[in-house]
Amino acid sequence: MMQPIAEPFVVEVWGKLAGVVLKEGDAFRFHAIAPPFLELDGAAFAKPGLARLAAARLDPHTRDTGRSLGWASHRASSRPL
Repeated sequence: MMQPIAEPFVVEVWGKLAGVVLKEGDAFRFHAIAPPFLELDGAAFAKPGLARLAAARLDPHTRDTGRSLGWASHRASSRPL
């Protein structure tokens, strides 16, 4: 019996389409759309959000300006000690 195809997760970085993530078994596989994200094409991640963070690290807009990678990168640092 065939399993239904999982819904893809669209990965955007600063409004640019980076790729899509599809669930494959226990992992989420990233399928790149354009440079500079092609470096991650085929990479497997434990969670879809980790694919977005990896894509953000490759984006020159984020890397060159030192801009934040978003809420996920601040979650632990925003908690009181």
